[in-house]
Amino acid sequence: MKYFCNPLNVPYHYQFLTDRRSADNAKLVNREAADPSLVLFQGKYYLFASMNGSVWVSEDLAHWESRLLPSNLPIYDYAPDVRAIGEWLYFSASKRGEICNFYRTKDPVNGPYEEIPGTFDFWDPDLFLDDDGRLYFYWGCSNVTPIWGVELDRETMKPKTERVELLFGDPFHKGYERFGEDNSEQPKTEDEVEKLLTDYLKEKRMTLEEVPDQYRATMRGMFSGMPFIEGAWMTKHNGRYYLQYACPGTEFNIYADGVYVSDRPLGPFTPALNNPFSLKPGGFMRGAGHGSTLQDRDGAWWHTATMQISMNHSFERRVGLWSAGFDKDGELFCNQRYGDWPMNVEGLAADPWKDPEWYLLSYGKKTAASSCAPGRESSCAVDENAQTWWKAGSAGEGQWLSLDLGEVMDVRAIQINFADDTENGIAWPEQAQNSGERYIDLTLQATRWLLEASVDGEAWTVVEDKRNAETDLSHDLVVRENGLKIRRLRLTIFQVPYGAAPCVSGLRVFGRGSGEKPQTPKAAAKRVGPMNFTVSIPQTPGAAGFNVLWGHRADKLYHSYLLMGSSVSEKNIGALVEDQEYYFRVDSFNENGITEGMVEKLS
Repeated sequence: MKYFCNPLNVPYHYQFLTDRRSADNAKLVNREAADPSLVLFQGKYYLFASMNGSVWVSEDLAHWESRLLPSNLPIYDYAPDVRAIGEWLYFSASKRGEICNFYRTKDPVNGPYEEIPGTFDFWDPDLFLDDDGRLYFYWGCSNVTPIWGVELDRETMKPKTERVELLFGDPFHKGYERFGEDNSEQPKTEDEVEKLLTDYLKEKRMTLEEVPDQYRATMRGMFSGMPFIEGAWMTKHNGRYYLQYACPGTEFNIYADGVYVSDRPLGPFTPALNNPFSLKPGGFMRGAGHGSTLQDRDGAWWHTATMQISMNHSFERRVGLWSAGFDKDGELFCNQRYGDWPMNVEGLAADPWKDPEWYLLSYGKKTAASSCAPGRESSCAVDENAQTWWKAGSAGEGQWLSLDLGEVMDVRAIQINFADDTENGIAWPEQAQNSGERYIDLTLQATRWLLEASVDGEAWTVVEDKRNAETDLSHDLVVRENGLKIRRLRLTIFQVPYGAAPCVSGLRVFGRGSGEKPQTPKAAAKRVGPMNFTVSIPQTPGAAGFNVLWGHRADKLYHSYLLMGSSVSEKNIGALVEDQEYYFRVDSFNENGITEGMVEKLS
């Protein structure tokens, strides 16, 4: 079997960043990988992500190997795009205001990458080869400009046509394009924008006439509350063109991918009924925007996208992968119902809506630790929130974190999520000090630990020993397909990068309980305005959490929001499209399984 658990279990390299936007040029340290482009090339899967300096290679989409990229590629440019065209793999990345080059290679790991001089600047590129051999290019990343498209010459990579405006943001009618937690922020009116802009210029002792013409629209956009429309990716299926795009902002839990459809590669495009098709606002790690869609070698579809932490920096991000597909009506969908639980690649390839085989066992369970920093208690490791973490009271070797499941359980997988803390005081390497604004540390780091299990808390056996590891896997996954009988786990940490105090945001355990499934939830939902609805769920015996599902047809509940707890007082979900009809269902789950609710019309 081939199992994985989001975020993907790969090295996420550290970057050292001087924040020029802050008053004191703050020095920030965080790990980042985002904006993934995933392709099948010469029988292997290659995944390129922003600010990681590497390509991830896989034979099966479950197990990944990280390889450093050749030095002539622009690894400090955002949103790398890759596409297989014949015997070549083409690469490009973003550099606003400067001409961007293209690159191609026959060996993505070792290179060489041949440089093809570019002729225009772009941000968030996407190259697409049509069935007839014609080459198209899509780009755009702004809250004042659209996604553009153009046809390119395959030999020179120069535009053959004028660029075409393909889609703009519309948060006045599409709730999922609104900013804020759970799409809670309304875009500003013209009068509001004018006042905010006037106040800003007054504070800066400037007049609008002093602002260069080319920057005025961008400056207004700063105050507009309009979404960033970005991250284009084109997929063709059964003769139709699916132009995917990300919105509204990567720093929110509702970072999502929407889709427009056309019969022609340069449009006109119309929004699909199932929008956004990729949305993961709840669960341990949230967000599912700016990604790519792939058909694997056996014909199954997958979508990879950006997941959010955004604690040490708004761009502190990871990469997730989910099963996807096209239904009988040609609608693009993505299954993220339990999108950060262990998944079986083969099972999902056969059935993209297959329920998890293993359930979450660790939520809210009793924990202990060798020491805790103030406000970073051990319980933070089991609260199903990647934005909180246990932090050891010191950086000494041998700090430990333990978990008591409450009874002996059938454990099948354990995910260990290491976090980074801004108060760790990581010393900047000399190269970072001299690098200017940003430095990605590609040197080999190591995260070393020992995981032990016990039935009675007295006799301990080793589950996984990484005391001599040479890898830095901040979201490591241990799988035991045949199961282990475990009540207690103990994680002892011997080394983390830069000698920092160890932090764990999730010691997550999955398997099968021996009790009853939860009762059916008696949920109530109502539409509140054109683009919001609220859900209330009374105390449900046996429930550890709920999955709120909704969609534009009773048999197409493609959207989901996972919520932890045995009740929900009132949850607002703001991702609806105005004037579109919806249906919903609320499922409950616990350690023993999932209990489906009734499908009802949302009114």
